[in-house]
Amino acid sequence: MEVVRKWIQALFFLLTNGYWNFPATRGIYQGPLKVVCSPGLNCYSCPAATTYCPLGSLQQLLAGVRMTLANGQFFIGFYVVGAMGVIGAFVGRMVCGWACPFGLFQELLHKIPSRKFGIWQPLHYMKYVLLITMVILLPLFAVDQFGLGDPWFCKYFCPAGTLEAGFPMLILQPGLRSNLGLLFLNKLFILIVFIVWSVLASRPFCRTACPLGAFYALFSKVKLVKLRLDPSRCTKCEACHSVCPMDVKFNESPDDMECISCLACSKACKFNAINLEIGGVPISSKPIPAPQQLHGS
Repeated sequence: MEVVRKWIQALFFLLTNGYWNFPATRGIYQGPLKVVCSPGLNCYSCPAATTYCPLGSLQQLLAGVRMTLANGQFFIGFYVVGAMGVIGAFVGRMVCGWACPFGLFQELLHKIPSRKFGIWQPLHYMKYVLLITMVILLPLFAVDQFGLGDPWFCKYFCPAGTLEAGFPMLILQPGLRSNLGLLFLNKLFILIVFIVWSVLASRPFCRTACPLGAFYALFSKVKLVKLRLDPSRCTKCEACHSVCPMDVKFNESPDDMECISCLACSKACKFNAINLEIGGVPISSKPIPAPQQLHGS
């Protein structure tokens, strides 16, 4: 299943970054697919991106809502919010483990041999702070004289945007380099921090700073596709603890908001106590052990 997951991650990377004519055009794709919502964090301004980033679109929506309302254009972007809501309600943070290019990037970095560390638990709440402040409140209320706000998270923080859009566009359009300043250096520093951190700890951006992951996490208890614990089969061996890339103790908190449904815990469980289910219907990938095996006899 881990091999299947990696192939699906690669497939989503190619589907959301499928415009390979950018070396010739030296610009970003503006075709009809750009109205499609990418499930994961994938920068709109990446020259290969064929879809839009849900976080960036939400910020643009909130940043311009005052102007549109002032002009009598009652455009409030139900499509953007609705697309994010449908994805969240269907799979929740499973997107992080199966469809997010920046999540895949962190996983690959973590495979680099080094001493590995955990992440201080209170830092997990920082992504909710970023969601509320930089994605919602600041674009909506920190506006200029024309009533327009900024996409704060994309502009001032997002390391995925720096990696996927910043560097490629500087290569494709060298003239942009003359405009580099403290803003770019700040975002470069943030990117370097998360690159180094990803080598030392598992998925630090996902766990501490991704507002999109924070949004999807709100659906952890109601999503249709999720992992389910069978308490009658759980022996509390804690095999699921050590393999989780998000440091979730699944047998203790099966609806943990950090769970990305990567199935690592299901693979590690020898008693088939953890299974994927869709709409309440379990999908078992392993034979169920005999009762005597469950009790170690």
